[in-house]
Amino acid sequence: MRTSVFTTVLTAFMIWGCGGAQQRAETPETNDSVLLKQEEVHGAEVKEIALSNPLDQTMIDEGQKIYDMKCSSCHKLTEERLVGPGWAGVTKRRQPVWIINMITNVDMMLAQDAEAQKLLEQCLVRMPNQNINEKEARSIIEMMRKNDGEK
Repeated sequence: MRTSVFTTVLTAFMIWGCGGAQQRAETPETNDSVLLKQEEVHGAEVKEIALSNPLDQTMIDEGQKIYDMKCSSCHKLTEERLVGPGWAGVTKRRQPVWIINMITNVDMMLAQDAEAQKLLEQCLVRMPNQNINEKEARSIIEMMRKNDGEK
């Protein structure tokens, strides 16, 4: 008798806890096929880049937005390494062409560039392709230049 009462009470609580016969609002399904069909964009190797003097504030602002959205989870603006290396001083250590190619075509750089390969050995995490185009990468470089104290 005790077992059947216990089972009945337990069943009632389970039905009540799960919403009983009430219809629950369904969360809309996401269409993952759109995400799966999105192809990675790889930039062509950049051979030359023109820097502005003085710095372009519009590009700096755009670069900051891109950094906040796509880069800040792995890179700090200081020398401190997070997942990837910190960005402080990067424009003093690397040529702009190297930086833009690392941003827009990381696979090519990791396959061909000794310095990029050394960074991979140090960080142990391959930089993902963020689908950043050349114009966006140029804005990131402008923001990096400002971060490194250029005027």
